[in-house]
Amino acid sequence: MVRVDAIVVAGGRGRRLGGADKASITVGARTLLERALAAVADAERVVVVGPDRALPAAVVSVSERPVGGGPAAAVVAGLAEVVEPLVVVLACDMPFVTAAHLRRLMAAVDASELPTALDGATYVDRDGHRQLLAAIYRTESLRRSARALGAVNGVSMRALTKGLTLLECEADAGMSLDCDTWDDVARSRELLEEA
Repeated sequence: MVRVDAIVVAGGRGRRLGGADKASITVGARTLLERALAAVADAERVVVVGPDRALPAAVVSVSERPVGGGPAAAVVAGLAEVVEPLVVVLACDMPFVTAAHLRRLMAAVDASELPTALDGATYVDRDGHRQLLAAIYRTESLRRSARALGAVNGVSMRALTKGLTLLECEADAGMSLDCDTWDDVARSRELLEEA
């Protein structure tokens, strides 16, 4: 299995959640952040980007500048702590992404031996949308892209990864459900109860 570090994006303003801290919302018996940390448990080093909070001792905590600067700013802040040549990037608001999903991405990268033409691998949902916050990247590719952009405040992941060549893996049904609104949270809770 390939060695990776992980960046968990756990900041944001939660505007559509009335300002609630997404990471601390519970879905099932665990918070969204706890679920994300379980998903990246295979990583050599885990970096959580967001406000200061209680974290396991081995987890590195950083904040993007400015706070609330968006997903690309969060990823770039996390990259400063990454040492492995590959990094998993995961948004904490995707409760159905598991360690098995991320292992599948790592296996796809390992099997392809990530030719130099590829910058990483990402899941793609049924509608053809890349799940750029449930992906694995060459660390240097993300750093190079960030340098090319310059300022990343308010920049989307789509813009940060625009020039990257990514291997696409089919997402499982429901895996890409994220908790952006209270309706999304309710739906996630219902799906867990049904399982």
